[in-house]
Amino acid sequence: MKMTPERWDATNAYCREVFGRQDDHLAGLMERAARAGLPEIAVSADVGRLLSLFAAITASGRASPRALELGTLAGYSGIWIVRGLGPHGRLITVEPEAKHADFAQHAFEEAGVADRVEIRREKALEALPKLLKEFGPESFDLIFFDAIKTEYVRYFALAHPLLRRGGLLVADNALGSGEWWIDTPPGTNDSRDAVDRFNRLLAEHDGYDAAVLPIREGVAVGRKR
Repeated sequence: MKMTPERWDATNAYCREVFGRQDDHLAGLMERAARAGLPEIAVSADVGRLLSLFAAITASGRASPRALELGTLAGYSGIWIVRGLGPHGRLITVEPEAKHADFAQHAFEEAGVADRVEIRREKALEALPKLLKEFGPESFDLIFFDAIKTEYVRYFALAHPLLRRGGLLVADNALGSGEWWIDTPPGTNDSRDAVDRFNRLLAEHDGYDAAVLPIREGVAVGRKR
């Protein structure tokens, strides 16, 4: 059957209903963030569950799994990720906006995961080289991009050495956002063009097995060979 806008909306609603179960803390988190003046932007609950699943897969059999998130905002996706890592996992999440980082810190504390989460209060392009120097190559099991879309290609170049073989690189907004979609004509939106370049780079890279999941606004996934 042909996909229509109405069918796409219904499909996303179905995915959220069936796969988007969340506890009370997560269910009210973005509403509280909006009241605090933060942008009401976060992955949907079904994408959050997917991130938690990816984290659990990469953490399996590892004594101290480690994940990296670029773009903390209110901490919603970070809570999903660190829960998936398990009790011995650790999440480092990067957020340059002080107001966002302060809110996320409180959210992590309320969720009972703050002891396993570290917020790096700096820009992603500044944090990535420091993390490589601090932890060394192949020191992360999962890396999640959800920050400045025009910087995704540069994130990839800097994050690639940090990801272990067999680890997962995951990027949100692989197909669109509130301002653009991947079928927007090239040259009319910088974020669309940048994400398209990133998608093609990941898909064609000899070091990754990659695919895109058409869930919500698109999730790109690459497994490092």
